[in-house]
Amino acid sequence: MSKEAIEMRNYRRLFAVLGVSAVAMVLGVLKQPLMAQILITVMGSLIALVMLWDMIQTLRSGKFGIDLLAITAVIATLAVGQYWASMIVLLMLTGGDALEDYAANKAKRELKSLLDNAPTQAHRQHGAEIEDVSVDDVQVGDVLIVRPKELVPVDGTVIDGESMVDESSLTGESKPIEKGPHIQVMSGTVNGDSALTMRVDQIAADSQYQGIIRLVQQSEARPAHFVRMADRYAVPFTLVAYIIAGLAWWLTGDPVRFAQVLVVASPCPLILAAPIALVSGMSRTSRHGIIVKSGTTLEKLANAKTFAFDKTGTVTSGILSVAKVVPVGKMDAKALLQLAASAEQQSGHILARSLVKAEHVDQLLPASAVEEATSFGVQATINNQVVKVGKASYADAAADVDTTAVYVNVDGTYMGYITFTDRIRPEAAETMTRLHDLGVERLMMISGDQEAIAEKVAAEAGIDTVFAEKLPAEKIAVLDSIDAQNRPVVMVGDGVNDAPSLTVADVGIAMGAHGATAASESADAVVLKDDLGKVADALIISRDTMVIAREAVLIGIAICLILMVIAAFGFIPTIIGALLQEVIDTVTILYALRARTGRHKLAASTDGDLRTTEG
Repeated sequence: MSKEAIEMRNYRRLFAVLGVSAVAMVLGVLKQPLMAQILITVMGSLIALVMLWDMIQTLRSGKFGIDLLAITAVIATLAVGQYWASMIVLLMLTGGDALEDYAANKAKRELKSLLDNAPTQAHRQHGAEIEDVSVDDVQVGDVLIVRPKELVPVDGTVIDGESMVDESSLTGESKPIEKGPHIQVMSGTVNGDSALTMRVDQIAADSQYQGIIRLVQQSEARPAHFVRMADRYAVPFTLVAYIIAGLAWWLTGDPVRFAQVLVVASPCPLILAAPIALVSGMSRTSRHGIIVKSGTTLEKLANAKTFAFDKTGTVTSGILSVAKVVPVGKMDAKALLQLAASAEQQSGHILARSLVKAEHVDQLLPASAVEEATSFGVQATINNQVVKVGKASYADAAADVDTTAVYVNVDGTYMGYITFTDRIRPEAAETMTRLHDLGVERLMMISGDQEAIAEKVAAEAGIDTVFAEKLPAEKIAVLDSIDAQNRPVVMVGDGVNDAPSLTVADVGIAMGAHGATAASESADAVVLKDDLGKVADALIISRDTMVIAREAVLIGIAICLILMVIAAFGFIPTIIGALLQEVIDTVTILYALRARTGRHKLAASTDGDLRTTEG
């Protein structure tokens, strides 16, 4: 049964119990107690039996449901004629299930999102004509036109044109890749500033983007085993309740005594307190710019032992910036950078934008006679000098450096080059330090980028282990290799290529401020602000929430145990016991609501410092 169907079923049961309760109360007011008893007994029995069947299915799957004790209490109170008590317990039981559904109502929709964001249209060429067709109609051998800034619709090979293609969402490589004739392009990548003509090598169903969708499907089909806190307490609590109730019945010979004990033993703290604390914790994370999609995510995150990070757009900013300015002539570095930026100021090329925004460019000089040679460079006249900025061949450079760079020629003389890099986020190193201080034993980086670049970024950030040059399927293999002692494992990423990893990890966190929608929808939590430090904030809030949830549950259990002993001696009638359960509910709920503010207050600044406050 789908998650949506289960949610609707639980809401229908709650509404059914509310309806039966309302009709029974009207019958009571009309002095028709027998009719009220028959109605509650019949409808209550049906609802309890349906829920009991669900519980049997849960037990057969190897899990222990916390509702078993409450269902037993309903059946016992109905059997001894305490129908109002059974109705109160049923309200508590169905209300708890509906509340848990509310806590998880932002369920993951990664496959739908991936499908929604996949390339849907292609421009197919027939002689001199170009027609727009569905990407599913494209066949191997077709000739397609990919316009500037468009998604590449399918895998293929360039047959005409040159452009810088952004593959970071698929491969993790931060710098744009030059594509020209005879070079392959992948679906889901973003074309640069020039049109490309390509021949189709794979139909849409066999292309890279669809391969990632299949990885997400496979990851979704194998959820990790996780035992919730409430379920861990449910087993011993249920056994103790049955022992006390059974002894009370055996010693007194009165079956009503059995019902009296079970009514006060109904596990309200487990059914209500834990979900309410988790909902409150989720509300708190959202106020701090982190959307957590389920209470189970908070539970797993609180126990996390390993954090794995993608590189591009996660540990780094994902935006290329000027790294080095290397003059080879008489011109100094500052003047060389100023000339290059001034020549490129009218261009929309990704490297031109990085030059213009470079921090050491004080002001741009007027440029005239600007001519842009697509995929080669820009020529402009500045201060009566002809300045050419672009590829090594365009600037008559004698050598080519092994990194992303532009070369500068002034009046026919090669004057130097400027390199670019994807810089580490300013808060990255501090975030890793905070995670280590919080007891996280292992920090990893899993990147599709080159090993040397990944190692350098990891060293700057303070990350323990690096896995470089990994494709989406290989990232999943790395996560699968993490042993049980180092789990739960949290994966943090932002690109389309991270979607399968975010799904297969125990907890997936997407940097959603500038990341791909597919990554955000595939994740269990999304950081809405462009701040990696929010990952550490999420860990603190989740741990804070679980401490409060555990305390609320234990307080409720302690009160229940005291009341069970009193009920065993016959001092608490069933109806009073059911009403006392509502008192326990109130106490545990009020305590659980403390998770909205927490035990620690996060500093308003992004440095992540904590100030201890009274809960």
